[in-house]
Amino acid sequence: MKLKVIGTGSKGNCYILENEHEAIIIECGVNVNAIKQALNFNISKVVGCIVTHEHLDHAKSIKELIKSSINVFATKETFDALKIESGYNKRAKPINQKDSFKIGGFKIMSFDVNHDAAAPVGFLINHKETGNVLFLTDTFYCAYTFKNLNNIIIEANYSKQVIKEQLDKGLPVFLRNRIIKSHMSLETCIDTLKANDLSAVNNIVLIHLSDGNSNEVEFEKSVKEATGKTVTVANNGISINFNKTPF
Repeated sequence: MKLKVIGTGSKGNCYILENEHEAIIIECGVNVNAIKQALNFNISKVVGCIVTHEHLDHAKSIKELIKSSINVFATKETFDALKIESGYNKRAKPINQKDSFKIGGFKIMSFDVNHDAAAPVGFLINHKETGNVLFLTDTFYCAYTFKNLNNIIIEANYSKQVIKEQLDKGLPVFLRNRIIKSHMSLETCIDTLKANDLSAVNNIVLIHLSDGNSNEVEFEKSVKEATGKTVTVANNGISINFNKTPF
Protein backbone atom coordinates (compact mmCIF):
# COMPACT_ATOMS: atom_id res chain seq x y z
CA MET A 1 0.00 0.00 0.00
CA LYS A 2 1.17 3.52 -0.74
CA LEU A 3 0.13 6.91 0.58
CA LYS A 4 0.04 9.60 -2.11
CA VAL A 5 -0.08 13.25 -1.10
CA ILE A 6 -2.04 15.20 -3.72
CA GLY A 7 -2.36 18.36 -1.66
CA THR A 8 -1.71 19.48 1.90
CA GLY A 9 -2.21 22.79 3.67
CA SER A 10 -4.60 25.68 3.38
CA LYS A 11 -4.51 25.61 -0.45
CA GLY A 12 -6.06 22.15 -0.52
CA ASN A 13 -5.86 18.75 1.15
CA CYS A 14 -6.13 15.36 -0.53
CA TYR A 15 -4.47 12.03 0.16
CA ILE A 16 -4.85 8.61 -1.48
CA LEU A 17 -4.20 5.19 0.04
CA GLU A 18 -3.87 2.69 -2.78
CA ASN A 19 -2.53 -0.63 -3.92
CA GLU A 20 -2.84 -2.27 -7.34
CA HIS A 21 -6.48 -3.20 -6.78
CA GLU A 22 -8.19 -0.48 -4.76
CA ALA A 23 -7.86 3.08 -3.53
CA ILE A 24 -9.51 5.30 -0.97
CA ILE A 25 -9.42 9.09 -1.20
CA ILE A 26 -9.02 10.96 2.09
CA GLU A 27 -10.23 14.56 1.72
CA CYS A 28 -10.91 16.14 -1.67
CA GLY A 29 -9.91 19.77 -1.26
CA VAL A 30 -8.15 20.03 -4.62
CA ASN A 31 -9.26 20.16 -8.23
CA VAL A 32 -10.87 16.89 -9.25
CA ASN A 33 -8.55 16.62 -12.26
CA ALA A 34 -5.54 16.50 -9.92
CA ILE A 35 -7.17 13.57 -8.11
CA LYS A 36 -7.89 11.72 -11.35
CA GLN A 37 -4.36 12.35 -12.62
CA ALA A 38 -2.88 10.94 -9.38
CA LEU A 39 -4.96 7.82 -9.99
CA ASN A 40 -3.70 7.60 -13.59
CA PHE A 41 -7.35 8.24 -14.48
CA ASN A 42 -8.27 4.76 -13.20
CA ILE A 43 -11.15 5.90 -11.01
CA SER A 44 -12.74 2.47 -11.21
CA LYS A 45 -10.35 1.28 -8.48
CA VAL A 46 -11.63 3.97 -6.06
CA VAL A 47 -13.83 2.36 -3.42
CA GLY A 48 -14.80 5.70 -1.88
CA CYS A 49 -13.79 9.07 -0.47
CA ILE A 50 -13.91 10.10 3.19
CA VAL A 51 -14.12 13.78 4.16
CA THR A 52 -13.56 15.29 7.60
CA HIS A 53 -15.59 18.52 7.25
CA GLU A 54 -17.05 21.03 4.85
CA HIS A 55 -14.29 23.64 4.50
CA LEU A 56 -13.34 23.83 0.85
CA ASP A 57 -9.65 23.11 1.38
CA HIS A 58 -10.92 19.65 2.38
CA ALA A 59 -14.13 19.30 0.39
CA LYS A 60 -13.74 21.29 -2.84
CA SER A 61 -14.39 18.37 -5.21
CA ILE A 62 -17.13 16.46 -3.38
CA LYS A 63 -19.78 17.20 -6.02
CA GLU A 64 -17.45 16.30 -8.89
CA LEU A 65 -16.52 12.98 -7.25
CA ILE A 66 -20.20 12.18 -6.74
CA LYS A 67 -20.84 12.97 -10.41
CA SER A 68 -18.00 10.56 -11.22
CA SER A 69 -19.95 7.79 -9.44
CA ILE A 70 -17.64 7.73 -6.41
CA ASN A 71 -19.25 7.24 -3.00
CA VAL A 72 -18.38 10.04 -0.60
CA PHE A 73 -18.66 9.56 3.17
CA ALA A 74 -19.07 12.56 5.50
CA THR A 75 -21.36 13.62 8.31
CA LYS A 76 -24.86 14.74 7.39
CA GLU A 77 -24.00 18.16 8.77
CA THR A 78 -21.06 18.37 6.37
CA PHE A 79 -23.28 17.53 3.40
CA ASP A 80 -25.90 20.03 4.61
CA ALA A 81 -23.28 22.78 4.89
CA LEU A 82 -22.26 22.06 1.29
CA LYS A 83 -25.91 22.01 0.18
CA ILE A 84 -25.72 18.37 -0.87
CA GLU A 85 -28.94 16.52 -0.19
CA SER A 86 -27.53 13.20 0.99
CA GLY A 87 -31.01 11.71 1.35
CA TYR A 88 -31.60 12.12 -2.38
CA ASN A 89 -28.18 11.30 -3.77
CA LYS A 90 -27.16 7.67 -3.44
CA ARG A 91 -23.45 8.54 -3.75
CA ALA A 92 -23.52 10.93 -0.75
CA LYS A 93 -23.21 8.61 2.25
CA PRO A 94 -23.93 10.31 5.60
CA ILE A 95 -22.09 9.03 8.66
CA ASN A 96 -22.19 9.97 12.34
CA GLN A 97 -19.38 11.62 14.27
CA LYS A 98 -18.92 8.32 16.08
CA ASP A 99 -19.46 5.56 13.56
CA SER A 100 -17.99 2.39 12.06
CA PHE A 101 -18.35 1.44 8.40
CA LYS A 102 -16.59 -0.45 5.63
CA ILE A 103 -15.48 0.74 2.19
CA GLY A 104 -14.00 -2.00 0.03
CA GLY A 105 -11.15 -3.55 2.00
CA PHE A 106 -11.00 -0.55 4.37
CA LYS A 107 -12.66 -0.56 7.79
CA ILE A 108 -13.25 2.97 9.06
CA MET A 109 -14.08 4.39 12.45
CA SER A 110 -15.00 8.07 12.67
CA PHE A 111 -14.68 10.15 15.84
CA ASP A 112 -15.43 13.73 16.79
CA VAL A 113 -12.76 16.44 16.73
CA ASN A 114 -12.62 20.11 17.69
CA HIS A 115 -12.78 22.53 14.76
CA ASP A 116 -14.92 25.47 13.62
CA ALA A 117 -17.10 23.31 11.36
CA ALA A 118 -20.57 21.78 11.54
CA ALA A 119 -19.69 18.22 12.65
CA PRO A 120 -16.02 17.52 11.94
CA VAL A 121 -14.43 14.10 12.35
CA GLY A 122 -11.15 12.25 12.37
CA PHE A 123 -10.71 8.72 11.06
CA LEU A 124 -9.15 5.48 12.19
CA ILE A 125 -8.61 3.46 9.02
CA ASN A 126 -7.81 -0.25 8.98
CA HIS A 127 -6.67 -2.34 6.02
CA LYS A 128 -4.89 -5.67 6.04
CA GLU A 129 -1.90 -4.07 4.30
CA THR A 130 -1.63 -0.83 6.29
CA GLY A 131 -2.82 -2.02 9.69
CA ASN A 132 -4.38 0.79 11.75
CA VAL A 133 -3.93 4.27 10.27
CA LEU A 134 -4.85 7.34 12.32
CA PHE A 135 -5.93 10.37 10.27
CA LEU A 136 -6.19 13.49 12.41
CA THR A 137 -6.38 17.03 11.10
CA ASP A 138 -8.10 20.39 11.70
CA THR A 139 -8.54 20.06 15.43
CA PHE A 140 -6.79 21.84 18.27
CA TYR A 141 -6.55 18.65 20.32
CA CYS A 142 -7.72 15.04 20.37
CA ALA A 143 -9.76 13.67 23.27
CA TYR A 144 -9.01 10.05 22.37
CA THR A 145 -6.10 7.62 22.33
CA PHE A 146 -5.85 4.62 20.03
CA LYS A 147 -4.49 1.10 20.37
CA ASN A 148 -2.31 -0.86 17.95
CA LEU A 149 -1.46 2.00 15.59
CA ASN A 150 0.76 1.20 12.60
CA ASN A 151 0.78 4.48 10.66
CA ILE A 152 -0.20 8.04 11.59
CA ILE A 153 -1.19 11.03 9.46
CA ILE A 154 -1.46 14.03 11.77
CA GLU A 155 -1.70 17.80 11.58
CA ALA A 156 1.13 19.98 12.85
CA ASN A 157 -0.12 23.37 11.69
CA TYR A 158 1.96 25.86 13.66
CA SER A 159 4.35 26.21 16.56
CA LYS A 160 3.63 28.45 19.51
CA GLN A 161 7.01 30.13 19.15
CA VAL A 162 6.59 30.93 15.46
CA ILE A 163 3.07 32.26 15.91
CA LYS A 164 4.28 34.48 18.77
CA GLU A 165 6.95 35.87 16.46
CA GLN A 166 4.33 36.43 13.75
CA LEU A 167 2.10 38.21 16.25
CA ASP A 168 4.97 40.54 17.12
CA LYS A 169 5.35 41.22 13.38
CA GLY A 170 1.71 42.19 12.98
CA LEU A 171 -0.32 39.01 12.68
CA PRO A 172 -3.91 40.06 13.57
CA VAL A 173 -5.02 38.82 16.98
CA PHE A 174 -8.31 37.48 15.57
CA LEU A 175 -6.38 35.33 13.10
CA ARG A 176 -4.08 34.05 15.85
CA ASN A 177 -7.13 33.18 17.94
CA ARG A 178 -8.78 31.28 15.10
CA ILE A 179 -5.62 29.30 14.42
CA ILE A 180 -5.10 28.22 18.02
CA LYS A 181 -8.78 27.33 18.48
CA SER A 182 -9.15 25.27 15.30
CA HIS A 183 -5.76 23.79 14.37
CA MET A 184 -3.19 21.57 16.07
CA SER A 185 0.11 23.04 17.18
CA LEU A 186 3.41 21.21 16.92
CA GLU A 187 3.49 21.00 20.69
CA THR A 188 0.00 19.44 20.90
CA CYS A 189 0.86 17.13 18.01
CA ILE A 190 3.83 15.78 19.97
CA ASP A 191 1.75 15.44 23.15
CA THR A 192 -0.93 13.57 21.17
CA LEU A 193 1.61 11.19 19.67
CA LYS A 194 3.26 10.50 23.03
CA ALA A 195 -0.15 9.77 24.60
CA ASN A 196 -0.51 6.78 22.26
CA ASP A 197 1.41 3.53 22.12
CA LEU A 198 3.80 4.03 19.20
CA SER A 199 5.65 0.73 19.52
CA ALA A 200 4.25 -0.69 16.26
CA VAL A 201 4.15 2.59 14.30
CA ASN A 202 6.11 2.62 11.02
CA ASN A 203 5.33 6.11 9.70
CA ILE A 204 4.33 9.46 11.12
CA VAL A 205 3.33 11.91 8.39
CA LEU A 206 2.92 15.56 9.34
CA ILE A 207 0.24 17.35 7.31
CA HIS A 208 -1.41 20.75 6.97
CA LEU A 209 1.65 22.79 7.98
CA SER A 210 0.93 26.51 7.85
CA ASP A 211 2.91 28.37 5.20
CA GLY A 212 3.69 31.25 7.55
CA ASN A 213 3.56 29.73 11.01
CA SER A 214 5.66 26.58 10.70
CA ASN A 215 9.19 25.40 9.94
CA GLU A 216 9.29 22.11 8.02
CA VAL A 217 12.83 21.12 9.02
CA GLU A 218 12.35 21.92 12.69
CA PHE A 219 8.93 20.21 12.83
CA GLU A 220 10.31 16.98 11.37
CA LYS A 221 13.31 17.07 13.71
CA SER A 222 11.21 17.78 16.81
CA VAL A 223 8.71 14.97 16.16
CA LYS A 224 11.48 12.51 15.29
CA GLU A 225 13.33 13.32 18.52
CA ALA A 226 10.14 13.04 20.59
CA THR A 227 8.98 9.72 19.12
CA GLY A 228 12.02 7.93 17.71
CA LYS A 229 9.97 7.11 14.61
CA THR A 230 10.28 7.67 10.87
CA VAL A 231 8.78 11.12 10.30
CA THR A 232 7.88 12.66 6.95
CA VAL A 233 6.54 16.15 6.29
CA ALA A 234 3.88 15.88 3.61
CA ASN A 235 4.54 17.78 0.40
CA ASN A 236 2.45 17.75 -2.74
CA GLY A 237 3.31 14.86 -5.03
CA ILE A 238 5.21 12.60 -2.65
CA SER A 239 4.47 8.88 -2.30
CA ILE A 240 5.25 6.84 0.85
CA ASN A 241 5.24 3.10 1.44
CA PHE A 242 2.46 2.70 3.99
CA ASN A 243 2.40 -0.89 5.15
CA LYS A 244 1.65 -2.66 8.42
CA THR A 245 5.25 -3.79 8.69
CA PRO A 246 8.40 -2.05 7.48
CA PHE A 247 9.10 -4.87 5.04
